[in-house]
Amino acid sequence: MSATSLPSVSDQANEAATAALHHADRTSVLHPSTSISDFSSGKSPSTIVESASGVRIRDTEGHELIDAFAGLYCVNIGYGRTEVADAIARQAHQLAYYHTYAGHSTEKLIHLSDRLVRMAPISNGGGPMQRVFYGTSGSDANETNAKLVWYYHNLIGKPKKKRIIARDRAYHGNTVMAGSMTGLNFYHNFMDLPVSAILRTGAPHHYWDANPGESEEQFSQRRAIELEALIIREDPETIGAFIGEPVLGTGGLTPPPAGYWSAIQAVLRKYDILLIADEVITGFGRTGRMFGSQLYDIQPDLITIAKGLTSAYAPLSGVIVGNRVYKAMEAGSAEAGVFPHGYTYTGHPIAVAAANANLDILERENLTQNAAEVGAYMLGALHAAFDGLPITGEVRGIGLMLAVEFVADPATKQRLDPALKVAYRISALAREKGLITRAMPQSEALGFAPPLILTRSEADQIVEIASASTRQVIDELTREGKLT
Repeated sequence: MSATSLPSVSDQANEAATAALHHADRTSVLHPSTSISDFSSGKSPSTIVESASGVRIRDTEGHELIDAFAGLYCVNIGYGRTEVADAIARQAHQLAYYHTYAGHSTEKLIHLSDRLVRMAPISNGGGPMQRVFYGTSGSDANETNAKLVWYYHNLIGKPKKKRIIARDRAYHGNTVMAGSMTGLNFYHNFMDLPVSAILRTGAPHHYWDANPGESEEQFSQRRAIELEALIIREDPETIGAFIGEPVLGTGGLTPPPAGYWSAIQAVLRKYDILLIADEVITGFGRTGRMFGSQLYDIQPDLITIAKGLTSAYAPLSGVIVGNRVYKAMEAGSAEAGVFPHGYTYTGHPIAVAAANANLDILERENLTQNAAEVGAYMLGALHAAFDGLPITGEVRGIGLMLAVEFVADPATKQRLDPALKVAYRISALAREKGLITRAMPQSEALGFAPPLILTRSEADQIVEIASASTRQVIDELTREGKLT
């Protein structure tokens, strides 16, 4: 080896430091959604992210990647926004922490809560949403929702009305109740989930679940009929709430079929069942509207928020409480006493500062409209790139929630052999080519949820890499005799 090809002393030091970090990562961190044995043994990769800007991240080894999943659907305003960092720093210098128990508050918390109530969708029965309760993650917000459902029905004298209906392929979090609401077995295995308080109804996915010749409207009506049959069979006096994402997120990035939400809400109102709209992913512009509920005329009793609330610059979640739930809580407080729920970090000042700065950017730059316009453009580009491929079953999306579903035979919708891990193989290859996308769990779908600052040229880059990776995997599988 020539002298000029040897790494410099500083390079050698950096390589040694990076290797030490990777070793410490494998021997000290328990990573979510990661094979424990493969990671600790070095069979699966360790990526140490060092910096990020716009729609790109960079790791400690100098690789730059387009992040077409915005972290986990959450970095709506993009990476590296110094306005948010500055707001966090100012708040940390002024007041890093105080609790919100016993009526304590901060000026920025009051400002944030007021703007959230004003920007939120109309609540069930009409009128504005009423109050905001804060946590740190979408999971704990849905734990709060479960407790509010139980609390509400106890206060109004219906103590049996406690079970919650959730949907197949839903994702509502990973804690005990939120994980039980989640309708993906991957998150239940060996965890003793779901708990018995959860009932399950069908997913709103026309492509996979419609009967032959059934229109979207007919399918939606059938889903509503199935929901009503479940409610009657289980006894309406035991059903407290229904939870649903306006657009399925981790369950496949699947927009609802035409007429779905109007049909479902009619059933819930008939049996006096609360509606929880889980807007953890769809909230704050991702669907092309500020909230997905506004896009689909959903009038919820409770709204779950997180992710885009701060663009993940700090951990913050919330439950926005609607008219009838809040009025019952207010009316019952004399008997019930103080509200018996809260977290140490409820309304944390630093996270609240991040949220206000994030929402300022979101509104000032009109990123909701950008999500609608660039999302529609990217959906068209995905159709153009993928519709002619021999394994493309469905290209779908709304705003910047997009996916391509792969099948063995598009004509018959024959599913691919799960052992082939086609979507995973495509996403791994795309990563080698500089693109982070996601193989969606328990399916063969490739998902995209980039930051809302995405440009058309960046959308073109994403589609180009994803389609090139797909074509390469098709060629490889064909040569291996695994595709015909």
